Amino acid sequence: MIPVNDITPPTAQDTAAGRPALRRFAIVGTGSRARMYTKALVTTHADRGRLVALCDSNTTRMGVHNGIVTDAGHDPVPTYSPDDFSRMLDAESVDEVIVCTVDRTHADYIVAALDAGRDVITEKPMTADLEGCRRIYAAQERTGGRVTVGFNYRYNPVHGQLRDLVRSGVIGEVGSVHFEWLLDLRHGADYFRRWHRDKANSGGLLVHKASHHFDLVNWWIDSRPREVFAWGDLFFYGDENGRRHGLAADYERGHGSDAAEADPFALHLSDSPDLTRLYLDAEHEDGYRRDLNVFSPGITIEDDMSVLVRYASGAKLSYHLTAYAPWEGYRIAITGSKGRLELDVTEFPYTSPDKDETTPVRGMPAPKESTTARLRLRRHWAPPEDIPVAVGEGTHGGGDTRMLDSLFGGGDDGIRPDHADGAHALLTGLAANASIASGAPVVVEELLKG
Repeated sequence: MIPVNDITPPTAQDTAAGRPALRRFAIVGTGSRARMYTKALVTTHADRGRLVALCDSNTTRMGVHNGIVTDAGHDPVPTYSPDDFSRMLDAESVDEVIVCTVDRTHADYIVAALDAGRDVITEKPMTADLEGCRRIYAAQERTGGRVTVGFNYRYNPVHGQLRDLVRSGVIGEVGSVHFEWLLDLRHGADYFRRWHRDKANSGGLLVHKASHHFDLVNWWIDSRPREVFAWGDLFFYGDENGRRHGLAADYERGHGSDAAEADPFALHLSDSPDLTRLYLDAEHEDGYRRDLNVFSPGITIEDDMSVLVRYASGAKLSYHLTAYAPWEGYRIAITGSKGRLELDVTEFPYTSPDKDETTPVRGMPAPKESTTARLRLRRHWAPPEDIPVAVGEGTHGGGDTRMLDSLFGGGDDGIRPDHADGAHALLTGLAANASIASGAPVVVEELLKG
């Protein structure tokens, strides 16, 4: 087996072995989400790319990722601090950087990698603010480098099927889209106990979470946002709401708290050896606590949001995101000049407060392994037709696996989102945030000028 930290120039080494050169990847940001990329590059996709370095301010978390590497039978890869990011690119002959850091820092690493002549894969959102978006655009224009945004929901086969139907013209010209997304009491709560709860870090759920959804709409109807109006409130989580709804519990964090034992909203990191190693054992380095009380002070993001969007094509979107629903899933309806497509997806029919075989970690969302979907076509002057759909296996309805195939396959599958796609999704969320703040509609072009 080839050691993954072998820094011999890949063309010489691989050519000598009679195989094509493998692209060399570095991961910056070694939290929970990054594990998907680490595991793929040393197991399922090891024949498509080579993990050659890790970069993070927390050495303990990098050690957890190197444990994934060595468990797969490879040598540990070199680790670097953020201050040594540029040196890492040259020292490890990196071809492409995978960015999994806190959202507000995405632009820093994307721009630095592009300016060093490297391509970039970034977790969504592409960045968390308008200035970061401008910087990424400018860097891409001056370097010509490739930026790919990890919109894994594009790769969900049900979403691809819906796009194909819209593109086929079966419902004619699209006039409107209705999109409702429900996060349940486990998944929704999780954004309010970690760094995402601070809008300066994440842009709020209309940027961090809804980027997925706004990108899907842009992709389905092949258009971009022009004007946005939104309302948003912190209705359920936070200290004042917890007291008002009789849900508040007197503790700061879940770990080590007797008061948290009876709170179904509390996260118990010690239930999981993986989360213990990744977070509890790493706290001494940076003080980051993954398990804050969702009914505590300091939350600056919304949990209930309504958005109206008019697109360049003339189509309209009505969107609603709820982060405290009793079940998890989403409903989509696309109405056109010849009919309507309706997609209903259930990921969890209800949320149990108890620990069981599907949720072994108290407070953590369970794997979405029982997703069901129904797709219905309603043509004008005709009875409704149920269209067979095949939900993909694995996380995000099979989207993660198919996205990894695309990212590490290197080809153009016609789906892979670039920096422009990342920007259009981001701008919808940023315009919605601006509208919430001002109480007025926001013209995206004017937002860009500002």
